[in-house]
Amino acid sequence: MTRIVFVSHDGVTTEIEASDGDNVMRAALAHDVDGIIGECGGSMMCATCHCYVDDAWADRVGPRADGEDDMLESAVSELRPTSRLSCQIRVAADLDGMIIHLPESQT
Repeated sequence: MTRIVFVSHDGVTTEIEASDGDNVMRAALAHDVDGIIGECGGSMMCATCHCYVDDAWADRVGPRADGEDDMLESAVSELRPTSRLSCQIRVAADLDGMIIHLPESQT
């Protein structure tokens, strides 16, 4: 299990244990993390799982997937260099302790 720390836009933290191989969006939904909607179920057809990977972790999660930039353009909240679709971030043991910041709104 890999620990992920979600930080809401107002600073509230939620720490979860996620299964390796899953994606961050599914793990957040399974643990009722506020701020992730995942309307399309992880098929990269929306941006309701938009998140900001903490700067300290940005290099570890790897680059954006093909097409991810296009979907992020439809995100409601501002885009940042560390903006990602959480459905495209695979949980792995080397991401233990990863910090994910959540935007103010997804819709």
